[in-house]
Amino acid sequence: MPVLKLLSARRGLSALVLSVAGLMAGAPSFAANADPNEQLQPALSLEGNYLSAYVAGVARDTEAASAFYRQAIEEDPRNVELLERAFVAFLANGSMPDAFRAAERLAQRDPSNSLAQFTLAVRAMKAGRFADARAALSRGGRGRQADITAILLSAWSQAGQKNGKAALQAVDRLKNEQAFTQFREYHAALIAQLVGNNAEAEKRFKAAYDGERNTLQVVDAYARFEAKRGRKDEALAIYKTFEEAMPRHPVVRSSVDAIKAGKPLPTTVTSAQEGAAEVLYGLGVVGSGQGDELTAVIYLRLGLYLNPNHPLALVTLGDLYEKLKQYDNANEIFARVPKDAPVRPSADIAIGQNLELMGRGPEAVSYLEKLQKERPEDVEVVMALGNVQRSRKQFAEAAETYSKAIQLIGNPERSHWILFFYRGTSYERAKMWEKGEADLKKAMELVPDSLPAGKAQVLNYLAYSWVDRGENIDEAFKLLQRAVELSPRDGMIIDSLGWAYYRLGRYDDAVRELEKAVELKAGDPVINDHLGDAYWKVGRKLEAKFQWNHAKDSNPEHEDLVRILKKIDNGMDEVPAAEVTPPPAEPKRNGG
Repeated sequence: MPVLKLLSARRGLSALVLSVAGLMAGAPSFAANADPNEQLQPALSLEGNYLSAYVAGVARDTEAASAFYRQAIEEDPRNVELLERAFVAFLANGSMPDAFRAAERLAQRDPSNSLAQFTLAVRAMKAGRFADARAALSRGGRGRQADITAILLSAWSQAGQKNGKAALQAVDRLKNEQAFTQFREYHAALIAQLVGNNAEAEKRFKAAYDGERNTLQVVDAYARFEAKRGRKDEALAIYKTFEEAMPRHPVVRSSVDAIKAGKPLPTTVTSAQEGAAEVLYGLGVVGSGQGDELTAVIYLRLGLYLNPNHPLALVTLGDLYEKLKQYDNANEIFARVPKDAPVRPSADIAIGQNLELMGRGPEAVSYLEKLQKERPEDVEVVMALGNVQRSRKQFAEAAETYSKAIQLIGNPERSHWILFFYRGTSYERAKMWEKGEADLKKAMELVPDSLPAGKAQVLNYLAYSWVDRGENIDEAFKLLQRAVELSPRDGMIIDSLGWAYYRLGRYDDAVRELEKAVELKAGDPVINDHLGDAYWKVGRKLEAKFQWNHAKDSNPEHEDLVRILKKIDNGMDEVPAAEVTPPPAEPKRNGG
């Protein structure tokens, strides 16, 4: 969903973060496979600890990096470069006592160190030492006048001292920055509301809302402001507009239910510390959206230091760890989401799904089954359980689980297309084609044109299944061509069209489409296998064996590997037809 728009989240952190960002990029995390009960042991030398910290950083394992850097600093306390690297690792890991000690030492050596002063300012904000926070921010090097982070934190420090006029003047220093308009007006509104200037708060909230009506933070804060003033109809109208674009968001649903039940909604921000945390959360969301994971993690960690129970900041940080494939860390963060937060159910579901991704499938199923018993009416929990069963190839069980979810929803809406799609693919894989076909048709009927990628996947799966069964060939080709129009860069969908040509004996057409698919998704074993088959049929046998070897080396599923090896050894003429053509892959074929 839209977030508060900025040019770059990087402007609020020093070049130091950017210079060492490579420590957190470029390799898969080994934390995802680590034994959580295994204690990290320091190396026997300074060099060993430094190299271990470096490797952990490259693997984006901030916990291990912090541990090894901590030991290395003890052995070489005068090494500034080592201290700077350790400082960033401490921040990213949320090791705040270590981070603050490192910040103090770095600031003593270089008072203009922006990241160190920024971190010390956050600590001062937490303690209510607002003047100290502004002093630290002012020492943070040149160009701070244009730094959105410093300006907004300074404004919130003024609000903490009840200097509403000075706080708003500080925010308005961003007036010449068009990209910061919504961010500026949103925080000006929160500050005005905190200091009791409701007229100014209303004006600023309206300006932020008129700039972008699909930004959750703005929508929720503005609606809460209106509800608190007794304007419930206006608040519900604000939420309704958001729901028309993005239905069923748990935060919005919870607030709407509370208003209709006559329950009071607390204000978004009740202290200067919470306001500063909101700044850092917003910048963390922007950094995450721009692919700047390290900066985003640091913003979110500092924001959570100020407001440890910020639900959306916790969910965003957990999502970041999922993106980095650090599922243990993600689950630890998700477990911190307050039990009464509207997004807690989503966090619980994410924990179960992550257990499956960590290779702990039975535990994932048990966890989600327990959630289902606790929340038997929660469609999202039931769907998550079905997803885990489907990923474990328990297709009949998955179809049964999806049926429970479909019973819970009653009359299906367009947003429920995914349930019918997943149940349809599960039925198809469980060899219950009639039921699967009916569900895929229902999904095709429900999926909105506003979701072209989703519609393309539904068309693709249904059409591919028809072709594979030799049914409705003309209609299947129409669906596949439409799917390609909707997702012209989707290698799997183009592969389906090529494979349809192959099954009809139109081998030249098959080669043309399958070559396009391989260009788009070069490392996929299914596509390379299909192209090898097509090459063989047009007499390009050397190229066919090359493609089969590429498929073999691309980690195919075991049953596919057996077929591929036979073709490499014997070619296709000696291989029984049933062993040449694999069934449609799932979930690869449907993208699920």
